[in-house]
Amino acid sequence: MSLRGWVAAACLALGVAGCATGIPPASEYSQPPLSGRLAVHVDAWAATAPRDVNAAFELLGDGQNGQLSLLTPMGTVLARARWAPGRVVLDTPQGTSRFADLDALSREVLGESLPMVALFDWLRGRPWPGAASRGAAGADAPGFEQLGWVVNLARFDEARISARRDQAPQVTVRAKLDRP
Repeated sequence: MSLRGWVAAACLALGVAGCATGIPPASEYSQPPLSGRLAVHVDAWAATAPRDVNAAFELLGDGQNGQLSLLTPMGTVLARARWAPGRVVLDTPQGTSRFADLDALSREVLGESLPMVALFDWLRGRPWPGAASRGAAGADAPGFEQLGWVVNLARFDEARISARRDQAPQVTVRAKLDRP
């Protein structure tokens, strides 16, 4: 997978930042760490080709302060994003890039902004408290709808979560979390 693909995966697993200075050490994050595999598919739309990203990940923190590492199957770090309010730093073998917030990072890499801050809660099987949500339609679809996305929790007991946005371009995010 290309570096751009790895960066796209990092964007989809990150939260939106606000405004402060430094990035805290990993021991100071408010949420327990998450790790596993992440798969993202963005459908072709207009003149843009479809995009697919698959990566192992380690996620620390929340939408305000955190760190995301993308890893090869052998555990080598391919990219690391760190963020605090008002600051996002992306380190790759090609160098360091800085962004004002994670929306700016996602727009640069994916060409569109995604609801990144909500993903932290979605990966934990719950709606993000910062926006209205409703139960998913249909008895065979446990989960919820939020921010124009359908979050499917049908396999949450197997540590699998998926989220889909049907608005063009359609985007599907799937995560298989490691069990603690």
